[in-house]
Amino acid sequence: MFHKTFLPPMADLLAFEAASRHASISRAAEELHLTQSAVSRQIRQLEQQLGLALFHRVRQRVVLTDVGRVYAADVRAALQQFSGATQKAMALSGGGGLLNLAVLPTLGTRWLIPRLGDFTGRHPQVTVNFAARSEPFDFSQQPFDAAIHFGAPHWAGARCEYLMHERTVPVCSPAFQRAHGIRSVSDLGAVVLLQQSTRPTQWAEWFAQVGTAGVPALRGPRFEQFAMIAQAAVSGLGAALLPSFLVEAEIGAGELVVLFPEALTSSDAYYLVYPESRAEAPLLRAFRDWIVAQAHTAPAGG
Repeated sequence: MFHKTFLPPMADLLAFEAASRHASISRAAEELHLTQSAVSRQIRQLEQQLGLALFHRVRQRVVLTDVGRVYAADVRAALQQFSGATQKAMALSGGGGLLNLAVLPTLGTRWLIPRLGDFTGRHPQVTVNFAARSEPFDFSQQPFDAAIHFGAPHWAGARCEYLMHERTVPVCSPAFQRAHGIRSVSDLGAVVLLQQSTRPTQWAEWFAQVGTAGVPALRGPRFEQFAMIAQAAVSGLGAALLPSFLVEAEIGAGELVVLFPEALTSSDAYYLVYPESRAEAPLLRAFRDWIVAQAHTAPAGG
């Protein structure tokens, strides 16, 4: 339950949020298509209602006070919620449903989205929205129904539904393989090894698994995302250890070759994660059943 006394006019909140973001009345006025005097008046009205100063006026700029800084962050989050609620209402107007997913960028681009036509074909009235997220977050503070997570099955306040492990294989461009005469695992000791910065020991683990010791496995340029490493490998910059699902298209097109069949299976895995409170929502259940079936019949890692 809320009290009207504590609900300032929306126009005043929009003017305050824009001015706080730009630190400028004139730029806020341009964004809102208002005059500077109108924006200044709305901010003064808001300050009068609150009984406190939200800005320090410094020459041509406005600088948030300490309480203004806190209030600006809360107002911005509330406006984002209003925007999300409006988008949801518009999406639901067709009689379907709306599913907001947080996905790992590479998995979403290379594995999930190419398969999504099957889900939307089964549920044509459903709208699926995507946003990239690489780290766990609090579902109560973010507008997502579910997320895809790589790691251990631990996420506060949420259920983790196992999808698949990840199998990585050594690849490079055909030209790189020819130029360096790569025929045995030991030949990799003399070439550039492309590294994934979030999995720095991956090459060392692979060499240990295939029984090859003494290879300097930690050297080579580092890349933050698998998609970057895949492009670097296609461009002939080195050999890479990549999840097989990620490079299906490049291997099929002859841009990359699998050097050796031995694969490194991760101890971590991919999971569909969703809040406990949403576990029995019909649309989420339908998506959960679909993506689990997709993962088990066409594993991302294999």
